[in-house]
Formats: sequence, structure tokens, C-alpha cells
Amino acid sequence: MAQRGMNQNMMKQIQQLQGRIAKAQEALQETTIEASSGGGAVAVVMNAQPKLNSITIQPEVVDASDVEMLQDLILAAVNEALEQARASQMQQLAGVAGGLNIPGLTG
Repeated sequence: MAQRGMNQNMMKQIQQLQGRIAKAQEALQETTIEASSGGGAVAVVMNAQPKLNSITIQPEVVDASDVEMLQDLILAAVNEALEQARASQMQQLAGVAGGLNIPGLTG
């Protein structure tokens, strides 16, 4: 009988964890991250899943003779947004793992 109670408790904890994971995923979808490079010449918007929502390029930085600069600006803005998305993911993961007492994921 003690084993049955432990199994029911474990199932309840798993269900709670699944609920926390679903909430964390929803929060990542709803988190808007904006980053730019070149003083705002290139701007990107994404959510923290990460999924890129938009890229805005100011017309004055579009120069057919210097495509490499534009590519670099786009890479810089996207990479900055990805770093912010990773930080948001880690924050959400820490919140999910908070009640699990798993070394390295909590506290």
C-alpha cells in the first residue's frame, strides 16, 4: 500500500511538472525580444522560443556595393536577439525546475 501511495504522489508531481512546462512554453511564445545593430539600422523581433517574427532594414544601409556590411548588421542583430532568447529560456527553465530539487537546475 505504501508503494501505491508513492506512485500516486509521483504521478501528481509529474502532472504538476507538465503543467509548469506548458506554462513556460506559453510564456516563451509570448515573450517579445527586440534587438538591433548599427544604431538601429537593422532591427529584429522574435519570441523566446526562438521564432523570428520580423526584420526591419533602414533603406539608407542598403548599399549594393557593400552587401557584406548589411549581412554583418543582420547577423549581429539576430545573434543579439538569440542571446536574449537563451537567457529567457534559462529563466523559464529555472522556474520549472524550482520544485524538483535536481542538482544543477535549481537554486
